[in-house]
Amino acid sequence: MPRRTIDITVPPLTGRRAVLTGASDGIGLGIATRLAAAGAEVVLPVRSAGKGAAALDRIRAAAPGAAVSLRELDLSSLASVAALGQRLRDEGAPIHLLINNAGVMTPPDLQRTADGFELQFGTNHLGHFALVAELLPLLRAGAARVTAQLSIAANSGAINWADPNWERSYDGMRAYRQSKIALGLFGLELDRRSRAAGWGITANLAHPGVAPTSLLAARPEVGRTTDTTQVRVIRWLSERGILLGTAETAGLPALYAATAPEAGPGRLYGPSGPGHLGGAPGEQKLFRSLRGTADAERSWRLCEELTGVAYAAA
Repeated sequence: MPRRTIDITVPPLTGRRAVLTGASDGIGLGIATRLAAAGAEVVLPVRSAGKGAAALDRIRAAAPGAAVSLRELDLSSLASVAALGQRLRDEGAPIHLLINNAGVMTPPDLQRTADGFELQFGTNHLGHFALVAELLPLLRAGAARVTAQLSIAANSGAINWADPNWERSYDGMRAYRQSKIALGLFGLELDRRSRAAGWGITANLAHPGVAPTSLLAARPEVGRTTDTTQVRVIRWLSERGILLGTAETAGLPALYAATAPEAGPGRLYGPSGPGHLGGAPGEQKLFRSLRGTADAERSWRLCEELTGVAYAAA
């Protein structure tokens, strides 16, 4: 039986500038292609120039005439984040859409960023926390919508408040869940602080469900030389249309959250099928781990302390 086609309509985005992390492959590349096809000027901050150039070719092939360009960014380095922020501020163009999509998942062994953070916490969350602070004037100028790409894994687990950088012990999946919970709390707190301070920015959350993406595939840069058993099973189920999404449908919740006029601030969007594993995008209840405003405030303070980044009011 053929799989039912799932898609959304992206509104016209001509005249709008979109910045999307993690767009050199996987879900992010699909989202970037759709944004460019809708007329947005798309900026892709990437770590690998080679992968970035290949992504540009694929986007331009799918969307001839697309306004798309690369910038250098390594989210695991606060110095790289600051350099990108300075470059985009020097360009001076307002940013209307920011999708914090990039991430790494469960490296086999504990790894640390250039600044000494646990790799997943530092890349998936702290790098994005610092990036939004660096881009705040441009986001305010564009009355931007900021969308955080979470994971269904954030529906369980917690922040390891006593040891957020896993100095005393390390569990790769627990650390991954923490990084995505923290990113979600940040998105919700960003929206609250923007409303309180009149920044004019809105923020919401999305997750892709479960689909055969590159996160659990072989990734030598994080020490994984072969595909995991999990991704092999996910591919098998996805190919047969059993519960899970596809690489194409997995990007739709974030695309919807970032562009749909009816997608509201402070809300979570994900697949609407059983268990929110696959299906058409729709709004769902916030994960339990994201419902505490005290946790969001505490996480924000922790991030400021760890990164040395402060959010200017102006």
